[in-house]
Amino acid sequence: MATVTVRNLPNEVHRALRVRAATHGRSTEAEIREILETTVRPPKRLRLGTALAALGRRVGLTNEDFAVFEQACDKTPVEPVRFE
Repeated sequence: MATVTVRNLPNEVHRALRVRAATHGRSTEAEIREILETTVRPPKRLRLGTALAALGRRVGLTNEDFAVFEQACDKTPVEPVRFE
């Protein structure tokens, strides 16, 4: 696991973190980890695959439609680009 050091944290911010941590029954370090995780990985973040599947259901796509897409797909191997 990675370690992060935060320098020049104002005393008021550190005090507020300690109070917030105590309110949640955690250490200050655990509170900071929780704040960082919920900020960068919110539980309600948009997941592209889920959004696309929901869109497909809304417009009425069926498994048969996807079978047609698969058949229409060109599966011929592609030659790599040559820079000659």
